Amino acid sequence: MTADRIEGYAQALLAVARAEGSLESTRSQLGDVARAVEANEQLRSTLANNLLPAATRGQIVDDVLGGKASDVVRALVGMIVTAGRGGELGEIVSAFASAAAAASGSGVAVVRSAVALTEEQKVRLGQALSASVGRPIELENIVDPEVIGGAVTTIGDTVIDGSLRTKLNQMHDAL
Repeated sequence: MTADRIEGYAQALLAVARAEGSLESTRSQLGDVARAVEANEQLRSTLANNLLPAATRGQIVDDVLGGKASDVVRALVGMIVTAGRGGELGEIVSAFASAAAAASGSGVAVVRSAVALTEEQKVRLGQALSASVGRPIELENIVDPEVIGGAVTTIGDTVIDGSLRTKLNQMHDAL
C-alpha cells in the first residue's frame, strides 16, 4: 500500500507542476529540498513527527523554505508534511522525478559518488547510460560520503555498483 500511496503523491506533484508550467524547476527544487532534509537528521525527524500538530510542521516548512524555494515547491512540501508523510518525502520526490522524466520520454539515473561529478563526467556517463538503456537519461548526482571511490548508479530498479568498496569486497571474497 505504501508504494501506491507514494506513487499517488508523485502523480499529484506531477499534475501540479505541469499545471503551473514549472515542471523542470519544480523537479530540481524538490530534489534539492529532499536532499537537504535527508542530510539534516533533526529536520528530517521533526518533519516526520506526526505527534507535532500539522500546522506546526507546515510552519517549519514555510520557515525553512521561505525565500529559498518557489511558492509551488513550498506548497507541495507543506502538503506532504502536513498530511503526515514527512517521513516519505524523499521517496515521494524520487517517484515524482521518475514520473516527470518518463513524461518527457527520458529516464532518471541517480548517481551517488563521494565527490560531485564534473560536467564532463556527467555528460559522458549520461551518454553511456542512454546508449545502454536506449532512451535519454537525466543524471542526478548525489554526493554521498559513504561511497568510497567510484559511484553507485540507480536507474529504476537497476543498481550499477562501481564503488571501490564493492570492488574490494569482491576481491576479498575471491581470495
